[in-house]
Amino acid sequence: MEKGKPIIIGCDHAAYGLKEKIKVFLIHRGYQVEDAGTKTQTSVNYVDFGKKVADAVSKGQYSRGILLCGTGLGMSMVANRFAGVRAALCSDIFSAKMSRLHNDSNILVLGGRVIGDVLAFEIVQTWLDTVFEGGRHLERIQTIDN
Repeated sequence: MEKGKPIIIGCDHAAYGLKEKIKVFLIHRGYQVEDAGTKTQTSVNYVDFGKKVADAVSKGQYSRGILLCGTGLGMSMVANRFAGVRAALCSDIFSAKMSRLHNDSNILVLGGRVIGDVLAFEIVQTWLDTVFEGGRHLERIQTIDN
């Protein structure tokens, strides 16, 4: 993903701290970051924030988004209900790379209680840097979308 392009990010209370660190990481690397919330560690319903990010990506307002919750499972389930969204829960660098290379994922989901910030930064950077391979994978994605 080109630096300077906007990316939307959202989380629940369980991943608020990691979201804040990832925002700084992205900004320092030249990305524009739209924060869809939450803005505190006060308990919230993760669904509300998952919907904000997934809806914005689904409508084409952002080409990519990042979602975080405690495990990443809930946010993945929410996001993948939106048309055109391919949300990938990644806890390792290889999965992040493959989610882009073969699946053209447009939302990265992370578990704030599962991974630490250093690994999260590496996953995010890999996900942003990896270009979709296309070819036979494009046909598969089109099948999913139809």
